[in-house]
Amino acid sequence: MSTHQLAVALEAARAAADIIRKAYRGNFSVDYKADASPVTEVDVAAEHAIKAVLQARFPGYGFFGEETGKDHADAEYLWLVDPIDGTKSFVRGYPMFSVQIALMHRGELELGVSCAPCWNEPAGELLWAQRGQGAWRGDLNTPLEAFERLQVSTVDRIEKATLSTGNLATLARAPQWAALGALIPQLHRIRGYGDFLHYHLLAAGRIDAVVESDVNILDIAALAVIVREAGGILTDLNGGPVGLDIRTVRATNGRLHDALESLSLR
Repeated sequence: MSTHQLAVALEAARAAADIIRKAYRGNFSVDYKADASPVTEVDVAAEHAIKAVLQARFPGYGFFGEETGKDHADAEYLWLVDPIDGTKSFVRGYPMFSVQIALMHRGELELGVSCAPCWNEPAGELLWAQRGQGAWRGDLNTPLEAFERLQVSTVDRIEKATLSTGNLATLARAPQWAALGALIPQLHRIRGYGDFLHYHLLAAGRIDAVVESDVNILDIAALAVIVREAGGILTDLNGGPVGLDIRTVRATNGRLHDALESLSLR
């Protein structure tokens, strides 16, 4: 994986962040998709900015974006982009949303950038990871050489673990909902940080596991690389690999992955 690919992904994330920060808590139009999820003119503008940067530098790569869909998605390299993951938060004016950019090579995730432009204002938070190069954290103004390397926690007992949950609608309708109920009293703490935040916390060793049952690849592709390169494991709830069709997540520091096996939706 070239340094150039990372530099361009970071440039694209910063371009989107600039658009988002100027619009945050301002006036913008909001429409609704067929699934009733919101989409704003800012989502669309941010994705166009990302796509323009990426395609100018890598015209032969494919692109799969939340708002503009697929473009040459069968290419050897495929960019996976969600310009505002957490649009509901953006619309309501609280800062739990992020720009997600990942690069997949022949079905394998190689690079991830997760940029939360309005978190920890005014600096924001920016994480990146590359295969074999670790996971790193800074802010939108941090030079690349000054980023801090991240490492997951060493917690190895469920009684000492903090679990964060995200979207759980499918799990709540499944028999495994009772398994989650049985697990909760064993935990040290349960939280619901959601969206980018609990994956950032997991990669930084601040929490120990994340469970979600309703996601798509654009939500978690970049975060999967970040968790993996920080020493953790991210699979679907059944323990399967991260692919374009992923819908659920079991993410841990690695030591606790088997402890959440009861939540498998087989």
